[in-house]
Amino acid sequence: QLQASGGGLVQAGGSLRLSCAASGRTFSTYAMGWFRQAPGKEREFVAAISGTGGSTYYADSVKGRFTISRGNAKNTVYLQMNSLKPEDTAVYYCAADPYGRRRYEDDKAYEYWGQGTQVTVSS
Repeated sequence: QLQASGGGLVQAGGSLRLSCAASGRTFSTYAMGWFRQAPGKEREFVAAISGTGGSTYYADSVKGRFTISRGNAKNTVYLQMNSLKPEDTAVYYCAADPYGRRRYEDDKAYEYWGQGTQVTVSS
């Protein structure tokens, strides 16, 4: 129901745009988040957007470099990643919270998860 795409290999300083396409449910009103997991590390919060799209939240490590947004059809969420660093290398997952829990940084607050897309940043 959530399909993440857009990952790849990029040099440090480059950009990528991840997409998360939702289907099968009315995701347009759900809060959406992006998380990432690097090898040997726990999954961590990256960014989130509220159900209305009016509020966005970012981890300190990506603030000013990454931008989360909703598509016009609202069933797609994007993560624009600029000024990428080697430490951004991870599998990136999108997730949806249908219950309005507003615990945006807590992965346990999300009910639905995409399959992940690999982002590799070379130095």
